[in-house]
This record gives sequence, structure tokens and C-alpha cells, in this order.
Amino acid sequence: MSAATGPVTDLSPDALRALAEQAGRDLEGAHPAEILRWAADRFGRDLVVASSMGDEVLVDIAAKAVPGIDVIFLDTGYHFAETIGTRDYYADFTDVRLRTVLPLLTVEQQDAAHGPRLHERDPNLCCALRKVEPLERGLAPYAAWVTGMRREDAPTRSDIAVVGWDAKRSKVKLNPLAAWTQDDVDAYVAEHHVVLNPLREAGYASIGCAPCTRPVAAGEDARAGRWAGTNKTECGLHT
Repeated sequence: MSAATGPVTDLSPDALRALAEQAGRDLEGAHPAEILRWAADRFGRDLVVASSMGDEVLVDIAAKAVPGIDVIFLDTGYHFAETIGTRDYYADFTDVRLRTVLPLLTVEQQDAAHGPRLHERDPNLCCALRKVEPLERGLAPYAAWVTGMRREDAPTRSDIAVVGWDAKRSKVKLNPLAAWTQDDVDAYVAEHHVVLNPLREAGYASIGCAPCTRPVAAGEDARAGRWAGTNKTECGLHT
């Protein structure tokens, strides 16, 4: 692996895109911790992890590979109590700088402006207001961001790179777990005693907002419990 070394000095979109594309090739097959250390060496404080606290393994690896790394959590106002508890654990007991980002409107203000239960009538708008816009603000100060996406999560993610280019935001986007299977994740959890969101024990394979997430049955796709009964498969953060 021969990813470029040394801090990034040219933060222009063209330079960052070229760096990301080269690193995606060089770091394919690397351990997620190695990918994160590479990113920390390149970007320093311009690197951030975005976590929904349904990607606990990512936060655990990041805290150990890059102590003190920034982590942003989008508090939609609709999270399960277990998810908020998981966020609090990682904020208090691991070596990350966790920052919670809120939507511009509270749930009550959104209900007043758009009517109650917008997530049922227009889930795309609800996600745009409570996830996508807050993420844009949360990522604004950074040149590179990290997600917990894996290729086997969904057909829409089957070709993601471990390091790629987020053209929508003109930022480097890292998916260090991209090549990991569920068996890889489970093995890491067992070996490192990772603290998981308690919802996993209740059958929640993919964890989002409480009104739009259900447990999955045996044999179902891991994301079948997200926006069940609709044709929606992504919240918009990665599309």
C-alpha cells in the first residue's frame, strides 16, 4: 500500500478528489484502523466521524486509532432512548470529542410548520429537515468525514470505496468498514468487547429513528426494518 504521506496542504476540490481516488486504490484491503490513521495524518483536525450510534464498531476503532477524534451525532429528536444512551457512553467513556448537532426546528416546531407525523406523510422531507440539513452544518468545518457504511449493507452501497470523493459536499469521504462483512464486525465486537446499542439484542439490525425503524425477522435483509412498507431505502445523507 502506497497511499501518499504527509499532511494535506492543498485543500482545493481538485486536489482533494485526486488524493481520495488514489488513496481509495492504495488502501483497499487495509484494516479500518490503518485507514483512519492515514486520514488523521493527512487531515488532522479537519477529519470528523459521523455516527448514528448504530455503527458502534466504527466509533470504537476510531477512538483507539485516533484518540481525541471529533465525532458528530445528529440528534433528530426521534431517537430511541437506547441510542441516546449509547451516544452518552461513547462521549463519556471513550477517547472521542463528541458533538451533538440538532435540527433547526424542534419536533414541536416542525409539527406546527408541517403538520404532525411528517415522517409518515413525507419521510423524505422529514429526513431532509432532521438529518441532511444538520449534517451539512456539522460537516462544514471539515475537509474529510468518516462513515460506518459497508458494502453488504444494501445494493445502493455495494461499490463504495474505503476512501472516496463526496462530490455533493466537495469533501473526502472515508468508509473504512466498507469491505467488512457482518462476520468481521461480529468478530471485532467479540475480541474487543465493544459496547453495542442495546437495540441489537431486540433484533434491530439497522438502527434509525424510532418511528421509522422496526426489528428484522430471521432471514430478512439487515435494512428491511428501515422505512418498512415504503420504497425509501436511504435517508439522504449518502445520496
